[in-house]
Amino acid sequence: MIILDTPEQIDMARFLTLRSALKLECLGMRGRSSAYAIVKSEYGFKGTKKSVLQQMEQIIKEFKEG
Repeated sequence: MIILDTPEQIDMARFLTLRSALKLECLGMRGRSSAYAIVKSEYGFKGTKKSVLQQMEQIIKEFKEG
């Protein structure tokens, strides 16, 4: 079992969840709310779904490295 007990860990878990949802949206899946819209409004990303996904992947890569 994994315990997320710091704000940074919780934020990253949410970010990873949004990335997974955005991947599904890029494949054509739809839901009630758009992960794409959430990511753009909360994190300020701009561009298409695929470019926003690439930006998210870069942030995750940098988080893992540092």
